[in-house]
Amino acid sequence: MTKKLHIKTYGCQMNVYDSARMSDVLLPLGYALTDHPDDADMVILNTCHIREKAAEKVYSELGRLNRTKQRRKDMILAVAGCVAQAEGEEILRRAPYVDLVFGPQTYHDLPEMIARLSRQGGAVLNTDFPTEAKFDHLPETTLKSGALDGASAFLTVQEGCDKFCAFCVVPYTRGAEFSRPVAAVLDEARKLVALGVKELTLLGQNVNNYHGVGEDDASWGLGRLIGAAGEIEGLERIRYTTSYPADVDAELIAAHRDVKQLMPFLHLPVQSGSDRILKAMNRRHGAQDYRLLVEQLRTARPDLALSSDFIVGFPGESDADFKDTLRLVEDIGFVQAYSFKYSPRPGTPAASLDGQIDETIKSERLAILQDLLKVQQLAFNKSCVGEYMPVLLDRPGRNAGQMVGRSPYMQPVHVTAPAEMFGTIVELRIETAKANSLAGTLPGEHGLASRGPNNNKESAA
Repeated sequence: MTKKLHIKTYGCQMNVYDSARMSDVLLPLGYALTDHPDDADMVILNTCHIREKAAEKVYSELGRLNRTKQRRKDMILAVAGCVAQAEGEEILRRAPYVDLVFGPQTYHDLPEMIARLSRQGGAVLNTDFPTEAKFDHLPETTLKSGALDGASAFLTVQEGCDKFCAFCVVPYTRGAEFSRPVAAVLDEARKLVALGVKELTLLGQNVNNYHGVGEDDASWGLGRLIGAAGEIEGLERIRYTTSYPADVDAELIAAHRDVKQLMPFLHLPVQSGSDRILKAMNRRHGAQDYRLLVEQLRTARPDLALSSDFIVGFPGESDADFKDTLRLVEDIGFVQAYSFKYSPRPGTPAASLDGQIDETIKSERLAILQDLLKVQQLAFNKSCVGEYMPVLLDRPGRNAGQMVGRSPYMQPVHVTAPAEMFGTIVELRIETAKANSLAGTLPGEHGLASRGPNNNKESAA
């Protein structure tokens, strides 16, 4: 008998990948995905602990789900991910109706956890950091699990972080850096391509410090791994995230020049434009280091566009420090960005620093920064009008007969197109641009010839 599984995913792309693999793990137990938690036999909240009030959002959702669980006593309610890792026992204290609490390194043990729940009754808590790599115990992704629903997919190649940025909980919830062996990564990539995937995003908390062991027993960097992935027949697009600027090496820069499948878009978090604040954050780069790195990348790939992360109001940030951040944004030019007010994360060094910034000042600074970033994003989008872009059509649009896809620069692109074009890369002429999306027309309407993934855009600065 098929059982229904609902997974709600919070946070980063790594959690999206993990949720998909949980579905794979549970498939042999008869679980099939459903979009509706109220009639699910098992509900998993795969949580993120990065942002402020992340845990409170989870408790709020658990309270709602408990009302369903009271009606359906046999429903299994689980909390996974980084909130589970950080607050496992607290979750069971505040929400004693939760059945399973497990961290991001243990979801491969889900079948055994469910069996323990059945045998012993009471909740199961598993927030260990096992010595064996969970990837060695995960089943292959299949179309049957429902976890793969398009022509793009995430592929985790590296987990954990050893950088210990003062504001970040990742080293405490994901653990030390671990890179998967080259053969395992490429084997999973080939299998995903065989299932119809055309675009792969290589994932890691610090993905450009990938150092997996190859068949030659040598340590491979991310640049070499991308080069090998580019040789997989049928794989048309490669991306990677999230990057740490100080770990971008010459081999990775060369991959941007040499690997045609590697998209001309890079998420490269800088966090601040102030050297003083970057040092307080325990970042291992300065603002000028970042500028020089971007210059090297754009020399290798002139049409490269950048996105980034910014934190405003870090403890001790002065008006001058904030102006340094604005200056860096103006110097670099970003086509997308994620910007946030600093929020203390319990257990991180920054949470106990002196000089905590007033919330009103943080809000004012964030508004100023976001206004500048929005101007840059809209200007870049408008510069695309009249250009021809290869777009991977990966989902239906809101209107009848409409498809939505992603440009090489991760912009959503709307087009009127037949449903059979789903999962294909089509050269579109960009007709209009808005702040967060583009609209295009099909090649047949203009007699266009495809020009492949490298269009004629120059630097996004």
